[in-house]
Amino acid sequence: MRPARSSTRRHLAAWFPFLPTDRLAHTRPDGLRGPLVLLDKQKSALRLSAVNPAALAAGLAPSMTWADAQAQCPEVEARPHDVGADATWEGRVLQAFGRFSPIAAMDPPYGLMLDVTGCTHLFGGEAGVVRSAQRLARQLGLQVRLALARTPQAARAYARFGPGGIIPSGEEAAALRRLPITALELSPADAVALRRAGLHTLAAVDDRPRQALAARFGQDFPSRLDRILGREDTRITPVRPSTPIRADRVLLEPIQDEAAVLAVLSDLLHDVERQLRTRSQGARGFALSLFRVDGHVRRIGVGTARAERDPGLVHRLFRERLGALDNPIDPGFGFDLLRLEAERLETVAPAQISFDAAPRQDVLRDALVDRLTAGLGPAAVLRIHSADSHLPERATALSPAISAANERLPWPDVDDGSPPLRPLQLFDPPQPIETLAELPDSPPRRFRWRRVMHEVVRAEGPERIEGEWWRRGGGRVRDYYRVEDAHGRRFWLFRAGHYGQEPGARWYVHGLFA
Repeated sequence: MRPARSSTRRHLAAWFPFLPTDRLAHTRPDGLRGPLVLLDKQKSALRLSAVNPAALAAGLAPSMTWADAQAQCPEVEARPHDVGADATWEGRVLQAFGRFSPIAAMDPPYGLMLDVTGCTHLFGGEAGVVRSAQRLARQLGLQVRLALARTPQAARAYARFGPGGIIPSGEEAAALRRLPITALELSPADAVALRRAGLHTLAAVDDRPRQALAARFGQDFPSRLDRILGREDTRITPVRPSTPIRADRVLLEPIQDEAAVLAVLSDLLHDVERQLRTRSQGARGFALSLFRVDGHVRRIGVGTARAERDPGLVHRLFRERLGALDNPIDPGFGFDLLRLEAERLETVAPAQISFDAAPRQDVLRDALVDRLTAGLGPAAVLRIHSADSHLPERATALSPAISAANERLPWPDVDDGSPPLRPLQLFDPPQPIETLAELPDSPPRRFRWRRVMHEVVRAEGPERIEGEWWRRGGGRVRDYYRVEDAHGRRFWLFRAGHYGQEPGARWYVHGLFA
């Protein structure tokens, strides 16, 4: 029987004091038996950015200069610090630890912070979360120190400057008052000032008057102290914002085959459908996260042209998406957690049941778009929509058919009784032509295009369109004409620029009428 959910805010801090074992083993074939450090250039000096346990035991520490490290430990070896590899590694670890909470953030240097409020019951309570996180860190080749507390600052301080572990809610102050003042993470000058005043622990600082502390160390110093002692709560900023509707399944035994994944997905869809129905909402996107036992996470998403909450429809889209993946999912040793999130939520009004069983055409169209997108990908199924530009070549754009941007701007009204103002076919870019006109500012009498001479018998215009001066290059003013030649063919021509200006005016054909 799982413990009941708790409404008290709880934060899990994870600190990795050493580099990942697999990265160190890659740089040292001897199995990490000797001291090894990573070097980074800081303020024109080579300093240690990270050390392994052997180097730490030899008295080396981050931020020490390379010259001092060699003098203290001559047998130490060094490698250049690859910042990009660290960022990749931290992103992979953050994604793996996301199984414990969707609200996860980086906590530099070499740490993570998770808001596990309402999530601990999925892992058998707070002790179960800590055990699961330690087990996952070992699988990733990491040494980790964990702390669970009410506020993020309290959990960080207990993990980095204390023994780590679980601090019961309401007992943060008693547990953290024993920490040294380094837990405040002050500047070196402020830390020296506290020690000279005889204050070596948080308890000694906490017993001093707040006004005196604020006057000496700044107005935010009392708030910093109260946050570390768990008296003030703050919110973390997750790397990826958490969706309000999601469902998790923690599996007792890992699953590997696709049929089992789809079976669990069906249960998750029904859970999400109940949450959406309670809110009278639908979703235009659904994301499935597959957590492997070794920490690897695979995220697969599907989208819909309209807000949906039908489990059967979304299940079919996921089945088609899984079958069309260019990189099929690799279960490894199996998935032990699946998470489904509903994205891009919209209000869904109750549908009126009609006696006419014939489905609406827009519903059939959107269903076709959903299936094609699931099988081919969003970039392969596009829809044309209006754009905010008066230039003809920029007045329309293509975007994924399931994107909400398709309804961003309405199409201009068209008078069915008048001839079209814009041609059906546009040339991109417009094609230059040679023209002959009676007057400089009049439409051409004849023009040559693709080595063919066209005699103009009718012309309408001009329609002047100014260039977009705010863009680079600005563009030139255009005078558009709708012309018809002696054979009844209609063209859309324009003159770029004015006669008598430099560079000279040029004529182009921009499109053809049907």
